[in-house]
Amino acid sequence: MAVAVEGEALATLVVNKIRGTFTSVAVKAPGFGERRKAMLQDMAILTGGTVISEEIGLKLDSATVDLLGRARRVVVTKDATTIVDGEGSKEELNGRVAQIKREIDDTDSDWDREKLQERLAKLAGGVAVVKVGAATEVELKEKKHRIEDALSATRAAIDEGIVAGGGTALVRSRTDVEALIATLTGDVQTGAKIVATALDSPLRHIAANAGFEGAVKVREVADAKGSIGLNAATGELVDLVAAGVIDPAKVTRSALQNAASIAALLLTTEAIVADKPEP
Repeated sequence: MAVAVEGEALATLVVNKIRGTFTSVAVKAPGFGERRKAMLQDMAILTGGTVISEEIGLKLDSATVDLLGRARRVVVTKDATTIVDGEGSKEELNGRVAQIKREIDDTDSDWDREKLQERLAKLAGGVAVVKVGAATEVELKEKKHRIEDALSATRAAIDEGIVAGGGTALVRSRTDVEALIATLTGDVQTGAKIVATALDSPLRHIAANAGFEGAVKVREVADAKGSIGLNAATGELVDLVAAGVIDPAKVTRSALQNAASIAALLLTTEAIVADKPEP
């Protein structure tokens, strides 16, 4: 891994790869400037290697094998490199993680904080390998799509946290919206009332699809507290977070914002094309 691999160095790697002398891959170092140096040092600590740089008195022509880092597995694609189970010292790794946390607390820049958090996630987050098997290609594709959806939901949960699922969080938020309505006037107040009414819709539809009276279940959940919501399988109210029924807050927020966008588009459109419902 280097800032650039070109000329004779690149030619040597290609020739040895073709001849099968050894397996190698050239990876461009991530980031720029001081941030690049810090990320290279992160990877060196993770793998137990040493950053070869003239700034610390090391030159490439004097490098030896003992300076190289090791890992159980390294996966390189066109866009990303994943290091699995680096063999670096746990103490040094923990010290590096603690150092980055201190830098996050000390910085006043949102940009620097975001980049430091990315570095922290790479060092402390760990890597998991998910293996999927299936009897047929159709089943395999279906499982693959489910795992991709789960990974996307997990990333969203890491970004903004989680809320109780099943539309419960939206029902809880209605109280704050209704408090806001009292401070508004005119068309803005009307719009806020529409949003407050719409917040019940996901739970109402979930209850109806499960064979229950939607309005009744919405009222029961609204009267409850915290993460207590509807178990659609039994019709009972349970702690959904404890039961594992959760949604990423980012997904819930995005769904509401997208719904509002579409609704606003329909309201401001003079005509729409729709299928005529059958009698």
